[in-house]
Amino acid sequence: MNPWAGEVAVVIDGERHVARLTLGALAELEAAVQAGSLIDLVERFEAGRFSARDVLAVLLAGLRGGGWPGTAADLGRAEVDGGPVAAARVAAQLLARAFALPEEAGCGASTGPG
Repeated sequence: MNPWAGEVAVVIDGERHVARLTLGALAELEAAVQAGSLIDLVERFEAGRFSARDVLAVLLAGLRGGGWPGTAADLGRAEVDGGPVAAARVAAQLLARAFALPEEAGCGASTGPG
């Protein structure tokens, strides 16, 4: 997993996947969510006002960006390791990494050993 590339690990039905919000995934997400913009969606997550549908849409877009071939129905039936709380955490990490500089997204650059 490469956080510099915006990647976040998620375990679905016992299988580890890498999710990331590529430009195509972001366009798909923008069409799927009921927000004026993706920034509105990010603000909902920051304020804790996101819905289960928001989490599903972000997670699905991230999984597709990582190459997962599943559908929203597949993800809706799937078991996310850690349950809804973990799914929301992954969605928030995906958004943070997509819209932040690497050092702001928890991918801090090291300036030396240690």
